[in-house]
Amino acid sequence: MSVHSSGNRLRRDCTALTEIEMTWIEGRYEQSLRFGRAAVRKVLTRHKSIAGFRPGTVFALACRISSDFGTTHASIQIVKTVASSASSVALPSVHPGGDVLLHAETLPNVARVLESIAMVEAAGIDPCDASPDHWRHVGSRLDAGLSIRPYTAARHAQWLRRKVLEP
Repeated sequence: MSVHSSGNRLRRDCTALTEIEMTWIEGRYEQSLRFGRAAVRKVLTRHKSIAGFRPGTVFALACRISSDFGTTHASIQIVKTVASSASSVALPSVHPGGDVLLHAETLPNVARVLESIAMVEAAGIDPCDASPDHWRHVGSRLDAGLSIRPYTAARHAQWLRRKVLEP
């Protein structure tokens, strides 16, 4: 399979990829992947890049906007990519969209999500492989202002057993 560049888009011959367009202007507008296994990455310019993900892949996209007075906006989204024929939520910078597992804004909430990601990694689990239900749990608990249950190796093993049984 070869990768073709068509303008700012990536195309794969047999698989439709979900494309994430990222902009990085140091200290002003910074979008980055916190985690995710990209099938393809391409640097377009000094400030723009694209990552392509296969269907069913989970990734985290962080965004920070700053001015001369400090951070004015912070957000993080954890998204599961979907097949091109499946329904999805339209998201800025994510084409054609995806299944939003978690969306957090404000510095304190983004910090709590980053702590949750670090806890998953500390348990020896790649955040991409964690149960999508865990990321939904994190988002729901943030919205309700409640503590977040840790994602343990035991919970991950249960998820892997359940995943085998799902169609």
